[in-house]
Amino acid sequence: MKIGNKEIGSFACLAPMAGVADRAMREICIQFGAGYTVGELTSAKGVSRGDKKSQTLLYCGEKERPFASQLFGSDPVSMGEAAKRARELDPDFIDINMGCPAPKVAGHGGGSALMKDPVLAGEIVSAVVKAVDIPVTVKMRSGWDSDSLNAVEIARIAEQCGACAVTVHGRTRQQMYAPPVNIDIIRQVKEAVNIPVIANGDITDFASAKNMKEITNCDYLCVGRGAMGNPFIFSEINAGFSGQEIPVFTLEQRLAVLKKQVELMIEYKGERTAFLESRKHASWFIKGIRGAAALRRFCGEISCMEDIDRIIEKALESQEVL
Repeated sequence: MKIGNKEIGSFACLAPMAGVADRAMREICIQFGAGYTVGELTSAKGVSRGDKKSQTLLYCGEKERPFASQLFGSDPVSMGEAAKRARELDPDFIDINMGCPAPKVAGHGGGSALMKDPVLAGEIVSAVVKAVDIPVTVKMRSGWDSDSLNAVEIARIAEQCGACAVTVHGRTRQQMYAPPVNIDIIRQVKEAVNIPVIANGDITDFASAKNMKEITNCDYLCVGRGAMGNPFIFSEINAGFSGQEIPVFTLEQRLAVLKKQVELMIEYKGERTAFLESRKHASWFIKGIRGAAALRRFCGEISCMEDIDRIIEKALESQEVL
């Protein structure tokens, strides 16, 4: 299967997650079989102004490809200009965010707020498509609230304006990340458009991925929170859909990946930022193991590589005690 002119090698991709799915995590997920990755949410206005942080968020390394730069904004002109600048960094796609529920994004007319203005949404897609020579995708929600479930309308507009794929998160903006996920509206979008539809929402293992595929007939899956501390989910989903035995990763193997991810974070961000941000990643990696509650205190104190080693050692020791 392809998105635009780009071949996608596997069924599940890594969703964009601001402050979470950074370069290190994206590389790790590609290693475990993610079909492609999406960069962190980036302000079109920031890119247009030459903001250094925005440029950093758009950067794409060779080990995280296929890669989509994700932009948000409410002005077609600045979105088009930002897309041109993002294109200079050679991403494989440009992804337009119409799904972020955060007040600082939606409150200024971007992200999921665009679901309330289909005309403007179409103008933005058209502006970005005209600005670049690479595939443009759109990520959206099921609607703004339960009284305006208009993902089908927005998806049709996106297709008409030149988008080559749409990702649908089966929740409204009003729901934020609370259950339930409306899987049926993803199915409706799939039936309404002729471009690939990527399903998003509560995909946590092969069973949930299989259920999503069977109900929606989606072309791809987008895994977000299910990949936090669990890049192995891509290997599991790929194996399941290939009819192979679902791989089982030992705790030792999982924690070795945590250490590798932190090492990459240090390389890309420097020690101070990497260790601060590794605290949440470490907490996700140990979630569900025996003694996790006690270990989370240590995760909150990470300030050096020795702390990571100590957490790994204690986590492995705790599993030996019955």
